[in-house]
Amino acid sequence: MRRMILGLMAMMFCGAAIAADADKPGDKPTPTPTRVSIFSTSTDWSAVTGLPWAQYEGNFSPDKKLIGPQGLVLFFLDSFPCYGEADSVRVWISPRGQVDGRLRLVCVHAPKTVYFAWRHAKKDAIQTTTTGILECPVAGDREFTVDMAKCVRGKNWDDFK
Repeated sequence: MRRMILGLMAMMFCGAAIAADADKPGDKPTPTPTRVSIFSTSTDWSAVTGLPWAQYEGNFSPDKKLIGPQGLVLFFLDSFPCYGEADSVRVWISPRGQVDGRLRLVCVHAPKTVYFAWRHAKKDAIQTTTTGILECPVAGDREFTVDMAKCVRGKNWDDFK
């Protein structure tokens, strides 16, 4: 028993010495990474508005000037009154205007405007950081159309820093 108590005291002493040594002036503390918890707040929009959920599907009317020579990757950005269904929020539009992917949304009413994170990229390019935000008015109801010629480029992400 005596050995165990002496062993515990020795460990406490060593731990205190190491902790005191780490706090010497001039030493930079090791930065602690910030953990961010990402969760959707959209799941209760129907409850707080009293409006029922409905599914909406977006089609695209491409604009070659906006698409560019490589193609255009769009990621739907959730915003009231809609959130994107997980398997259908990424769309790639080819330089010739062919759309690969689908935009399927769940909304409490038909959207008037949709927002995308965007970047120019080839179809099978590795997913990486997008360029910025794209604001697009839509026309229609359950099946709506995004006229790419009417989309407005917003700020690039670097402008938000």
